[in-house]
Amino acid sequence: MSRLFGAVRQNGYVVRDIHAAMDHWAKVLGIGPWFYVERVKTDYFRHRGADSDVEMSIALANSGDLQIELIQQRNDAPSMYKEFLDSGREGLQHMAFWTTDYQGLHDRALSLGYRVGHEGQIGGAHGRFAYFDTELHPGTVIELSDISGGKGRFFEHVRQAAMGWDGSDPIRPIK
Repeated sequence: MSRLFGAVRQNGYVVRDIHAAMDHWAKVLGIGPWFYVERVKTDYFRHRGADSDVEMSIALANSGDLQIELIQQRNDAPSMYKEFLDSGREGLQHMAFWTTDYQGLHDRALSLGYRVGHEGQIGGAHGRFAYFDTELHPGTVIELSDISGGKGRFFEHVRQAAMGWDGSDPIRPIK
């Protein structure tokens, strides 16, 4: 438990082949089902303060209360995902904390010296997220995600689907 951010709610893995990654997690590790979005539509996305037209696919599943996110960037637009891959890495890139007081926690993190690496919004004002540029060693980028709107309800749906999952219908595309 982080004294600043609360419980870690998600581990985010940046991968080069999201289909192979979903297959591995579902078949080898038995984690699923995966809710897959081929092309994520962001309201906006900024990398280091500048607009970026990042294109990405994501997949979400839960292992208990911990959500696993797989991310494959589909273009060469600036992002922390691209920086991670360009450094020769693939795998755990961030851990996320969820909040219903996004602005308050975001402002507190900034006041403590955290810097935003990239940020965006999905599905309206209650779908904001920020990745703080705090990586001191691999896999410790911190994401802060607003779950006070529809995203929070969707995340709960993903968690519920994982409870007692029998292995059937392992990949569930979301339009």
